[in-house]
Formats: sequence, C-alpha cells, structure tokens
Amino acid sequence: MQPITADAQPQCADWLNCRVGKLHSNEELDLCALTAGKVVLIVNTASFCGFTQQFKGLEALYQRYKERGLLVIGFPSDNFFQESKDAAKTADVCYVNFGVTFPMTSTIKVRGDDTHPVFKHLHQTAKPSWNFNKYLVGKDGNVIAHYGSNTAPDAEKLITAIEQALGQ
Repeated sequence: MQPITADAQPQCADWLNCRVGKLHSNEELDLCALTAGKVVLIVNTASFCGFTQQFKGLEALYQRYKERGLLVIGFPSDNFFQESKDAAKTADVCYVNFGVTFPMTSTIKVRGDDTHPVFKHLHQTAKPSWNFNKYLVGKDGNVIAHYGSNTAPDAEKLITAIEQALGQ
C-alpha cells in the first residue's frame, strides 16, 4: 500500500487515502479517488463461502444506487480459508459467475498481524468474524454501521441506512 499525496487528489477520509491492487490485474485502485464524496459499502468477500451468493445481491445494490452515489468495494480475503490462492479463480467467481461490476481488490488480510490498513480502521467499529461483513461508510468517511454476514444485501435495515446516507 502506498500513501497518496494530497496534490490534486479529491478529499477523502485519511484511512482511505491509499492504493490497493485490483483483483487479477496489474492495476491499482486509488481508494481516495474512488470513495471521495460517496457513500461506500465495504465488504470482505470469499469465493467459496456459504455467503458467496451475496455477490448477486451486492451487484444489484450497486446497480440500484450507483447513480445516486453508492460505491460497493469488495475485498477478497482468505482469513477464513475460503478464498482461492489463484486470483484468476477469484476473478472468475466474481466477474463471470456473479457479473460483479463494482471494484474488487486483490486478496488482502482482514484480521491478524498484517491486516490491511482499511480493515485496521474498520476494526474500531467491528472486526469481521466471517466473510461478507459489510461496513457502511458515509460521504464524510465515517463508518455509519456494521452488518454481519447474515445481513443480506437486500435487508431492509441495510437498504434504509443506505438511502438515509445517500440523502445526507
């Protein structure tokens, strides 16, 4: 992860002022540029989990609200031993099997000694106890709410929180 200089960069939360590899690519995602001024749903994902079907709902959520300013970002992780070591297989699950169009990062750590800095910050709210934890982040970069794996992307409480955040 490389810090981004403030020169000509959009305003974003300090903890999102970084770059992370894009899934199965040599490109990097500039999280500051991607998230600045948007409501963001950050999700730790895994390709071979009982909750993997949530990719379909996350994509539907993204399509429904992206024009209003919602960004979904998937962070694949193997912390719970349900992600492929092969980025191409992870990409196939996301892009081919579920038609994901929202940004997906390279595989990162969401727990442990080498936790990715984004998730180190999110730990202040809640540590992911499994795959498909969802963190709703407001336009100001503050975490609004955490939703566990059992909260589906179309859950009323999540939809209500997203709509409230988009309205602010």
